[in-house]
Amino acid sequence: MIKAIVNYSDQELIETLKNGHITDTVIKFFYRNYYQGVSNYIKQNQGSEQDAEDIFQEVIVNFIAIVKKEKFRGESAIKTFLYTLTKYTWLNELKKRGRTMAREEKYGNENDGEEPDVSHILVEREARGMVMTIMDKLGEVCKKILVAYYYESLPMKDILPLIDYQNEQVLRNKKYKCLKSLEQMLTADPALAQRFKNALAYGK
Repeated sequence: MIKAIVNYSDQELIETLKNGHITDTVIKFFYRNYYQGVSNYIKQNQGSEQDAEDIFQEVIVNFIAIVKKEKFRGESAIKTFLYTLTKYTWLNELKKRGRTMAREEKYGNENDGEEPDVSHILVEREARGMVMTIMDKLGEVCKKILVAYYYESLPMKDILPLIDYQNEQVLRNKKYKCLKSLEQMLTADPALAQRFKNALAYGK
């Protein structure tokens, strides 16, 4: 008896992974829908079919872990997220191989720094993107002020030239108004407020 092919929307797949239902059907869906893109990228960038297989498995394991920790908020499509995760994972692998070859040539025993957590980097990027999307709704001036002050930790005197205001007091007044606008926007949309809070937590 031929089994029917099961397809998932992004939301259905996320809910399935969150509930821990990682069946053969789910794995086959991953391979059917996402493997070819990963394989093509790896083979076009100094990799083999075996490399593609290994990287794909690592990417899927990382992605499932991200979903289970509720760090994937769906700001980008799963396909886009997996493609970006694949690029980070493969580039890190190429760096490791490059350093290994260099050590072999020099017969050295140098200790490399710890590789950054690829999934953490990607989650941080998505979190920052989420914050910036909300900031955009406040207008360009508010976005510049709040990002410079809270994300880049710039003092008021360094922010002033970016905004071209008369003095720091005027700038402080504007920052206060921006924060009030942000507060009102989040109060009016509790779901957005929760997403914003989560994004700030992951972006730190």
